[in-house]
Amino acid sequence: MGKREDRSYVMLQRHLDRQAVGFPATRSGAEIRILKHIFSPLEAEIATCLTYKPETLERVFERAADLVGSPAELAQILGDIEKKGGIEARVKEGKKHYCNLPLVVGMYELQSGRLTPEFVRDFDEYTRNVKFGIEYLATQLPQLRTIPVGRSIRPINHVATFDQVADLLEQALPPFAVVECICRRKKEMEGERCKVTERNETCLGMGGAAASILAVGAGKEISRRQAVELIEQNQKEGLVLQPSNTRQPEFICSCCGCCCGVLAVHKMLPKPLEFWATNFHAVVDETLCNGCGACEKRCQVAAVRVAAKKLPAKVERDRCIGCGLCVSACPEEALSLRKNRVETAPPATREELYDIMMAGKKGRLGKLKLVGKIALDSIRAGRPGWPAKLK
Repeated sequence: MGKREDRSYVMLQRHLDRQAVGFPATRSGAEIRILKHIFSPLEAEIATCLTYKPETLERVFERAADLVGSPAELAQILGDIEKKGGIEARVKEGKKHYCNLPLVVGMYELQSGRLTPEFVRDFDEYTRNVKFGIEYLATQLPQLRTIPVGRSIRPINHVATFDQVADLLEQALPPFAVVECICRRKKEMEGERCKVTERNETCLGMGGAAASILAVGAGKEISRRQAVELIEQNQKEGLVLQPSNTRQPEFICSCCGCCCGVLAVHKMLPKPLEFWATNFHAVVDETLCNGCGACEKRCQVAAVRVAAKKLPAKVERDRCIGCGLCVSACPEEALSLRKNRVETAPPATREELYDIMMAGKKGRLGKLKLVGKIALDSIRAGRPGWPAKLK
């Protein structure tokens, strides 16, 4: 491949690194190989004409006019990139709008049908790099949040609509699309099986996100009733509900501790809740707990421990994400969810979320301070975790 073609990918890497969720360069060059998996050289150059904000074809053409002959040609190329999960196209006011996607959550999740051993190897190498890890953690707000499973909620909690999965599904705009969990798909390619569920089609897209998913053939359309049944089954099997961190959710991921990359990062961090969005935590009534260990087995982030048989369970407050799986699993009803002292309402939309991320984007010094803080917290907590576990 010529120098100009390689330069196209470097230009796109630098462009994506300036978006709400960065895409830093590494010495390994894995990030460039990831881009080559998705974009042709011309497509990479055209993708630099987009931003994280959805824009019309006409607006994009103003920047891409020297790369293509006409708006019609540009629309064709943008459509080709969209089909490969490199960008997103949404219909707003009857017109298509185009925008860049971050690697996670975004381009990677749309590669389910295009995974290759080479892409998986490059993705692992890149996401295990400390530069990517810091970029993912350094955002002003996380892209995902955790909401409780329905059976763990009690009337006394007065749960806000944005924290109740039943309300989210009831108020969500159609269409609905079920999507294969790429984390489990990736694990299968690596010769491992999920320990929580045998199903791969567990993730749910809604509204504009679902329309985009269906347009590129990355999922299949289901009814609202089927979406409710899907989430109910996910809760029953013990999957953590993680919608987009917005009041108008675009998706709900249903995650397990053995496959999910986001939960894997949680378990590595010494103080994961500093990077998490949740409004609840679990508490134990020691007078009711018989130490059976059902909660410990159910917890997907190792936040609940039973030191010895028949001793009461203990919840690590700084690790509990408030998913409620331990509550629904307890035969003695000894666990319950308690609202955090301060309730945090998510931004209304993804654009608002990304605007907040951009406004609070850390520079080089801020990221170095974050690395140092995590390392110091790891030592103090006696956890030789992140970033030591990353390369």
